[in-house]
Amino acid sequence: MGHPFDFRTVLFAKHAQHVVLVHFPIALFITGVALDLLSRGQRESQLANAAYLNISTAAAIIIPTGLTGILAWQFALGGEKLKGLLLFHVVAACVSAMLVIVSWWVHWRSRRSRRSALPQLRIPVELLGVALIALTAHLGGFLTGVNS
Repeated sequence: MGHPFDFRTVLFAKHAQHVVLVHFPIALFITGVALDLLSRGQRESQLANAAYLNISTAAAIIIPTGLTGILAWQFALGGEKLKGLLLFHVVAACVSAMLVIVSWWVHWRSRRSRRSALPQLRIPVELLGVALIALTAHLGGFLTGVNS
């Protein structure tokens, strides 16, 4: 086993990049949703601006996170057939990523309109996204052995 501060261990571990990156979109999106709920849909508030920044960053980071997930599947799991828990994790991750991007798009589009309030549709989409992200993370913990 390598030293914890050895850069080769950090950079070349079979799934290290995904395990590190995945925490950023999770934290940013959940924080963004919390700030959005606190803003009560007032698009011009500082809370809404902070929510938009968090959700936008989560949507941007979710793409490399997904790519590192694919690499982890190929390298750490040898590209084994998607079935059972792994299949459920991948499907939940894809739907979660889609909900994060849709949430960002709703915020982005509403900022381009002249309305002062954000659309109410965003709340169930964001809350479903948070729930699916939690499920995806839980399943990922089992796949890595953290939750075993």
